[in-house]
Amino acid sequence: MTAVVAIVGRPNVGKSTLFNRLVGKRIAIVDDLPGVTRDRREGRGRLGDLEFTLIDTAGLEEAASESLSARMQAQTRRAIAEADLVLFVIDARSGLIPDDRHFADLLRRSGKPTLLLANKSESRASEAGRYDAFALGFGEPLAISAEHGDGMSLLLEAMQQRLAPDAPASDEIVAGVADDDMAPPAPDAPIAITFVGRPNVGKSTLVNRLLGEERVITGPEAGITRDAITIDWEYGGRKMRLVDTAGLRRRARISERLEQLSGAETARALKYAQVVVLVLDATESFEKQDLTIAREVLEEGRALVIAANKWDAVAEPDAALKSLKDRIERSLPQARGIPLVTISAEEGEGIARLMRRVFEIYEKWNHRISTGDLNRWLGGITERHPPPMASGKSVKLRYATQIKTRPPTFAIFVNRPTELPDSYLRYLVNGLRDTFGLDGVPLRITLRKGNNPYAGD
Repeated sequence: MTAVVAIVGRPNVGKSTLFNRLVGKRIAIVDDLPGVTRDRREGRGRLGDLEFTLIDTAGLEEAASESLSARMQAQTRRAIAEADLVLFVIDARSGLIPDDRHFADLLRRSGKPTLLLANKSESRASEAGRYDAFALGFGEPLAISAEHGDGMSLLLEAMQQRLAPDAPASDEIVAGVADDDMAPPAPDAPIAITFVGRPNVGKSTLVNRLLGEERVITGPEAGITRDAITIDWEYGGRKMRLVDTAGLRRRARISERLEQLSGAETARALKYAQVVVLVLDATESFEKQDLTIAREVLEEGRALVIAANKWDAVAEPDAALKSLKDRIERSLPQARGIPLVTISAEEGEGIARLMRRVFEIYEKWNHRISTGDLNRWLGGITERHPPPMASGKSVKLRYATQIKTRPPTFAIFVNRPTELPDSYLRYLVNGLRDTFGLDGVPLRITLRKGNNPYAGD
């Protein structure tokens, strides 16, 4: 008998988007206007090798009896009653609101097995809302993006445990979706590589060179590329998803609406990339706009490779390379050791080196460190250089664990987290880089108050 899975949550959290993704086609209408879904909508859901009957429901909110909203609520309650598993969706970007808590109470009273999904978790801005969702009492929220397919591997594993707990975990790749941040990347999952840079630095020429064909239009005029062009490709037996983007100029120089839209599309492509290749014109200086783009990439937590294009036209390559490396190290200390590759997209020089650096930085970006190794490192580094005293009291770093990959993110439990200076935090970041070989990728450390949360277990 096929299991029944109901998707529930307040209006406009992305339930219908998740429904469409799990049934593999656009069935439910999706719109920013709350309350589009009214009746229950059923479809045949599939995730990996797991098949189920899926029900999309109306968002629950307070309503007068006998009103349309009340009848919508009745339909939602029936779906919960029929379900073998409930997917409770919240909006991680907006955080919790009273309707989410009302929904949580309803689901607890129903007694149905429930998975809490923190939707719209594709950017750093969603982290606070996801952590707040622990308060709902359904355990750790699964970070997903129904729109972009992030987190589907972890969702598959959690659904298998609840619907078929005795079945072995599936090795099948979830086609068309990205791996979750906490799961190791599947060998067959495509690496999403986005090419960014100022106008006319050779991004499209580089993409064409990689593909071996004139896939995107190039020319001497700046700004030919307007849309973000996505192309599936394979290199060295690995699947790739290349994204060529419009050139980014300083906002003060953008006046036309079309260029504004192109810039917004580029920013969106950057946000959902895995590896970003920042293409520079080596015949020009490393400009402020190049630096701004690089900082935006690192702020989003993406892996970054810098490609200095048109290197064949540089008059004094040794001096130019030294100057460029020095400028990058001074200007981007938050990701010390960013890979820099000199290339000529026009002549095909340096392309193999560039792809090696892409693979290397991608592996570091996905790297996971065991909790035991982390705490041995923490003990050693704090013994060599203890944290400074705060108001005459010691600051103690008690425990460390990696809470996320892509990028590597760590939680350190501290007795006085607000008293730890930024300089010591940088010391810890540099120590992680040196000890575990994480040069070039953005690292994040969150400080949490308390002792070792697993002491005594």
